[in-house]
Amino acid sequence: MSSRMSPWRFVTAFGLVSLLMDFVYEGARSITGPLLASLGASALVVGVVTGAGEAAALGLRLVSGPLADRTHRFWAWTITGYALTAVTVPLLGTTGLLWLACALVIGERVGKAVRSPAKDTLLSHATAAVGRGRGFAVHEALDQIGALLGPLTVAGMLAVTHDDYTPTLAVLAIPGVAALALLVWLRARVPDPIAYEIATATHPPAEAGQPPRRLPRAFWVYSGFTATTMIGFATFGVLSFHLVERHLLPTAAVPLVYAAAMATDALAALVTGWLYDRVGARILIALPLLAAAVPLLAFTNSLGLAILGALLWGCAVGVQESTLRAVVADLVPTPRRATAYGIFAGVLGGATLAGGALTGALYDHSIPALIITMVAIQAGAVTLVTRFRR
Repeated sequence: MSSRMSPWRFVTAFGLVSLLMDFVYEGARSITGPLLASLGASALVVGVVTGAGEAAALGLRLVSGPLADRTHRFWAWTITGYALTAVTVPLLGTTGLLWLACALVIGERVGKAVRSPAKDTLLSHATAAVGRGRGFAVHEALDQIGALLGPLTVAGMLAVTHDDYTPTLAVLAIPGVAALALLVWLRARVPDPIAYEIATATHPPAEAGQPPRRLPRAFWVYSGFTATTMIGFATFGVLSFHLVERHLLPTAAVPLVYAAAMATDALAALVTGWLYDRVGARILIALPLLAAAVPLLAFTNSLGLAILGALLWGCAVGVQESTLRAVVADLVPTPRRATAYGIFAGVLGGATLAGGALTGALYDHSIPALIITMVAIQAGAVTLVTRFRR
């Protein structure tokens, strides 16, 4: 199997799948706030729906992760999850009902929940051969090229169609179909990626059929740290709501800000992934520091500061989506890895829902109170990451 495709080629091909699918769902997410607002949503509704969507994307992995480990059908879970996202995004532009739009936003995130533990497990096998931090970082960087192209395409379509969401989101069906085709091809080429990890390990990983092991204590401390950072982390839905409602930017320009944030996401992933392979968990302290800076800048009435806050938001997401996943692969052995990814995501899902609702509610009540609360939460996260390092 390994002679048919090298580990780096596998990581790159998987990155291209994510690039195409991020084109789809990040394009849609870049206008979630304005789209829901156009249907009558308040800041609280936007915060709750986007937070609930992220909670679904993370929390439902408590189910999909263990099921992937139990069934060993990692490719099937991955393909099914991507297919669900490819279907829900174009449909989002066809409804004029707020409740249905909210359901589709959450449904798209459910697709991510279905695929992510299995996908991350498949990817973790190849990154064992190329370096966890670098492998996940390169995958995330390719992923974010799609996250850059999607919002740019959406911005162009909104400008051409005069803010018509139907044709704008329909265009995103094209990269969705391409991603599914590439994924099916990749499965045919590399049906069992665990061979990468077995070939490079000094002590080969345990076979999938071996009795389950208890998850290590360090994994739970680490989950507590990352959950704390997410409770104090604003969703882009609320950030974009602020940009439009305070008349800092027109709706069509918001995807451009999101695209720029995705570019900083990719850069931050590459830098922190490389540093993680070099210096280990010490690099994780960057996450609460970035997350604390976001509300200080993003929720001002200055366009320049608000955009800078959005860019730092992208940097924080880059750390979350790459280095945090690499740490889980290093903490947990192969037989429980998809389960660990599911539990890890479930913990973060609850934190993300709380964070989205908290951010939206505080925004409606008092922006200064929002800023003070978010900074205080991230200060607590700094304490937890220090404990995890020990």
